[in-house]
Amino acid sequence: MIDMDFAVPTDDFVRTIDVHELLPQQEPFVMIGNLTHFDVVTTRSSLKIPNTNIFVEDGRFTATGLIENIAQTCAARIGYINKYINKRGIQLGFIGAIRNLEIHDLPSVGDEIFTEVNVEEEVFGMILANAKVMLGDQALVTTEIKIAVKDEGTEDK
Repeated sequence: MIDMDFAVPTDDFVRTIDVHELLPQQEPFVMIGNLTHFDVVTTRSSLKIPNTNIFVEDGRFTATGLIENIAQTCAARIGYINKYINKRGIQLGFIGAIRNLEIHDLPSVGDEIFTEVNVEEEVFGMILANAKVMLGDQALVTTEIKIAVKDEGTEDK
């Protein structure tokens, strides 16, 4: 549950946060570069695609990488809430469902993608959100994602 009595951080502050402090994933499995915006409903991240990323094939970031990028943007949201609002450790989350997935194109190495996740509903450890990944003005991916958050056994970090 989110304590709704908090000040929404500035985007400048959010950009200074090391995403490794918010995610249960660590290198080489981190698929976001920076958190760029956080509020109760909307979370945004960015990633400049490195050629060393494990989901790069033939110079392109794969569909699997894009889906993991969306899931980790959700995870960064949960991590921000836990660390800065609820003052607790990282929680594990799992993709419960992906619906209406549309992949229009794959970004190339060196491209910077921007991911936005908008929470539609959050109940009993389940988060339902709409997500999109953009490259400039081009929508690369749109989807709905359901994330299940594990409450027991959270790590203190």
